[in-house]
Amino acid sequence: MPASPALPSCSVLLLAGGRGQRMGGQDKGLLDWQGRPLIAWLHALARPLTDDLIISCNRNAERYAPYADRLVADEVADFQGPLAGIRAGLKVARHHWLLVLPCDAPGLDLALLQALLSQAGERAVVVRQGQYLEPLFCLIPLALAPALERAWQAGERSPQRWLRSIDPLTVDCPAEDPRLANLNTPELLSTPTTSGG
Repeated sequence: MPASPALPSCSVLLLAGGRGQRMGGQDKGLLDWQGRPLIAWLHALARPLTDDLIISCNRNAERYAPYADRLVADEVADFQGPLAGIRAGLKVARHHWLLVLPCDAPGLDLALLQALLSQAGERAVVVRQGQYLEPLFCLIPLALAPALERAWQAGERSPQRWLRSIDPLTVDCPAEDPRLANLNTPELLSTPTTSGG
């Protein structure tokens, strides 16, 4: 259910389908941070926003299943990156918008998600820090799925380039906003706390 009547119903996609190269090949979403798997932190944040919680994972489906209404995997098994997960999520999402989040950002808070959802419309909405988009924190209208499919078939694999090509709206965050910190190395994962909700 939506967190507020003012916010639209959305599907939520948690991206957990990567190789985990900086984690020595471990499945990042299942690694513990402060006593819980990373995916559990994102699940707890996103669950109240939706009745359509999707996790993109390419392995360990049985361990991700309790955190999702449905699981998706890339069409091909060679880890073509997060755009493959976004593509899979758009194909199954049940609401007009798909809120995309990475599995390794437990500092995220509801205020930032509400800022993305508050701009829901015909254009994608993406977090921006300075001149850089943060493409794994975005809201994508399902109406843009055909545009993504065309770009994919043309060889595009970069979420950043694809989002830039469709002229998204942006939600600006400070350069060192701790809510966007990706715990994607063993050193970062061992940090005791982050700011954020």
